Amino acid sequence: MTRRQHRDQPAGVSQRQLRVGELIRHELADLLARGEVHDPVIEGHMITVPEVRVSADLRLATIYVMPLGGRDAKEVIDALERNSRYVRGEIARRVNLKFAPEIRFRIDERFEEAERIEKLLRTPAVQRDLRSRNDE
Repeated sequence: MTRRQHRDQPAGVSQRQLRVGELIRHELADLLARGEVHDPVIEGHMITVPEVRVSADLRLATIYVMPLGGRDAKEVIDALERNSRYVRGEIARRVNLKFAPEIRFRIDERFEEAERIEKLLRTPAVQRDLRSRNDE
């Protein structure tokens, strides 16, 4: 581990990438919370923005989103893609960068993965193994 790399960061991700990603995440969350993206699909959903990953050259931002409850995820992504030019322009105006990054939207699948692991931990076989390990 190098001096610059923090142990919680993936290898190769700089502090600048993390900082720019957070700035973009906050601005997009603000745009969505204020209802500034005028699209009936977006206005009809509560959308969380848990993470934004920015490329090393800061020219591409992958924005991970999740509609509340995970419903209509495909429609929400399509609506965000339709409005990506507007969103990119607003982000460029609000975040002081040399270039406005291209943006793409993806569904954040961490919630599904966490739910799958939680269900797995509640299965009788795992519970039995955990009990026998505590008895030792």
